[in-house]
Amino acid sequence: MFFLGRHVGYPVALEGALKLKEIAYMHAEGFAAGELKHGPIAVIEEGTPVFVVVPPQGRDQLHDKVVSNIEEIRARGARTIVLAEEGDAAVATFADTLIPLPRCSTLLQPLVATVPLQAFACELATAKGHDVDQPRNLAKSVTVE
Repeated sequence: MFFLGRHVGYPVALEGALKLKEIAYMHAEGFAAGELKHGPIAVIEEGTPVFVVVPPQGRDQLHDKVVSNIEEIRARGARTIVLAEEGDAAVATFADTLIPLPRCSTLLQPLVATVPLQAFACELATAKGHDVDQPRNLAKSVTVE
């Protein structure tokens, strides 16, 4: 499973992948969307789930580039799960699943976009029968230096 983001969406993508690894015990990777053609696109194939965090519409140049990334991913048969602002018609056509985010400032978007990714990881882990409150092999504090 892949998570892509650009600008403030990049750390969100990393967090989404990390949560999936931590509590659902699934392989996931987060990438900067601008790096898509430098490796990640080579392993995207039919049915691969790809989460894409789309920058707010006010960031037009970045927004258009991410829409282009989504088109490339879809062309390879991947399943696109897109997190974008409510009313973002440019993205809706290319999303297999659209998760609408409330409109907010660009710098607040990571707070809003992280929640559905964490909820997804939690629901998937629960569906797989894992205890999300006690993930294996994770320490709550540093015990060894």
